[in-house]
Amino acid sequence: MRKSLRPIASLLLGIGFLLSGNGMLFTLLPLRGTADDFGAVTLGLIGSFYYVGFVAGCILAPFVVQSSGHIRAFAALVALAVTASLAYELAPHPYAWMALRLINGFSLAGIYLVIESWLNSSATNDTRGLVMSTYVVVNYGAFTVGQSLVTLYPIDAAGNFMIAAILGAIGIIPVALTRSPQPAPIKVVRFRPVQLYRAAPVGLVASSMIGMVSGSFWSLGAISAAGSGLDVGQVAMFMSAATLAGAISQWPVGRLSDRVDRRMVLLALLISAAVVGFLLWLTAASGALLLVFGLLFGALALPTYSLAAAHAYDRTPPSETLPTAATILLANAAGAVIGPLIASAVMGAVDPRALFLFTAATHALLAGYVFYRTKVQSSPPADEKVEFGMAASTPVTTMSTAETDQTIAAATAAAEETAAK
Repeated sequence: MRKSLRPIASLLLGIGFLLSGNGMLFTLLPLRGTADDFGAVTLGLIGSFYYVGFVAGCILAPFVVQSSGHIRAFAALVALAVTASLAYELAPHPYAWMALRLINGFSLAGIYLVIESWLNSSATNDTRGLVMSTYVVVNYGAFTVGQSLVTLYPIDAAGNFMIAAILGAIGIIPVALTRSPQPAPIKVVRFRPVQLYRAAPVGLVASSMIGMVSGSFWSLGAISAAGSGLDVGQVAMFMSAATLAGAISQWPVGRLSDRVDRRMVLLALLISAAVVGFLLWLTAASGALLLVFGLLFGALALPTYSLAAAHAYDRTPPSETLPTAATILLANAAGAVIGPLIASAVMGAVDPRALFLFTAATHALLAGYVFYRTKVQSSPPADEKVEFGMAASTPVTTMSTAETDQTIAAATAAAEETAAK
């Protein structure tokens, strides 16, 4: 295990620092914006701009990596993210923050692209599962740590933004000094939503609607928790608890979905998450009870994206893996653009806790659609299902390396040979 991870340790260390700073911003910005009287709708719009930038990064960042190489592109994108982190304090205005969140989203999409392609290129077929699972643990762990750091300084102080920027800047060092060889040149992958909808409608629709929920939660969850009476430290605990619970539940949920129809597992999670969301809104929970609800919400809602992605891979041939991954990611990010806008309007019309009324309604609607699809389309045979991978729980790269192309081509050839026999 140590031998397999040693060549990529510097990459994991760099992304760990970087995502700690990014996770810090997801909790810090809503709380600071509330303190500056931005309003729920304005903060929802600011949150949406992050995902607008992320969508743009999915489409455009591959060209940046093509022209500059992985290390130079990584350094440039992190520099953009760090600059934005510092500029929030210099320009505490809604329009400025919208532009800065767009820059953050674009930068993070490109950073994910660089790191994940590098990890895939460094791994072999025997070690890829270990490498990507470790990456997911680092991803969630760093995000959780970052959210807890907002208590280091008062919300209205500049220190928190400086810490986020420092963490991002430190992330450049191990990647820039790594001895791990850079991946082969990338090529851009096409997005194919029509083909994916025909093959796996649940995968595409669920990815988009789950993006609406996740985008709303990450953008506005801290505001909702604060509106329920939590102080800054408790808000950080609430967000960290949900993130950690979502990370822990990924594996057992995925293993279960390998044995039964993934859509039934997804349906159970959606119904349960809808119930928890309604209870969060109806009971006006606070204190320890709200933290318990946060754990339940994270454990039930956060693994749903992985299940939607895995179902889509089940329904598409190996040769379409990369276009499928890219399309699912884009659908998820597009949903995350829309979600905070609707959720913030609901919160403004009702109360801050109504964020979870929105998530519950969205989960319930999606559950109805998934139930309908289970009645009109049968589950794929067990031998046609891909094995659940934890890498599906994080953003997937929208490009490919030459090695990945060769692996997919070999898998496709093997499948065709087996079918011919």
